[in-house]
Amino acid sequence: MASKAPFSSSIVVESVPSAIVGVCRQILFKLEDSSFNKEDIFAIHLALEEALINAVKHGNKMDPTREVKIDYSISPDKIEISITDDGVGFNPESVPDPRVGKNLYRSEGRGLLLMRSYMDSVQFNQQGNCVYMVRYKEKPSITKSRNQTKNNQTSTSKQD
Repeated sequence: MASKAPFSSSIVVESVPSAIVGVCRQILFKLEDSSFNKEDIFAIHLALEEALINAVKHGNKMDPTREVKIDYSISPDKIEISITDDGVGFNPESVPDPRVGKNLYRSEGRGLLLMRSYMDSVQFNQQGNCVYMVRYKEKPSITKSRNQTKNNQTSTSKQD
């Protein structure tokens, strides 16, 4: 039976690539238990794995004495994930767009692009050592919004 109650957890792992597997597995299991569909789980998995790899590799420089902290909250309508490393941070705006010009042949920036593509919101703290990501189950569609606006205008004009 799917869980409808909100769930929050914090996990701290050492900064080694092998720690990523267990964290992903735990969070993905909770998503399945909370009735997230396969498309959402796939998207969250990619973004989560990428953010964790970035924290271990770039943030903590693969130093196993450093830690990565993962806070996540799953509610019936969304998942919120915060990943913090012990590194000095970075400016996400300084990372070049991997889809443009000579950047097509560079490996940098692809992870951020994936995270931004698969999550509904991706934000970094000012220091740049913490990423906060959100993915909603239901996406507000432009068509729905336009139809609601039209209906509201029609209702208003009928009352006049």
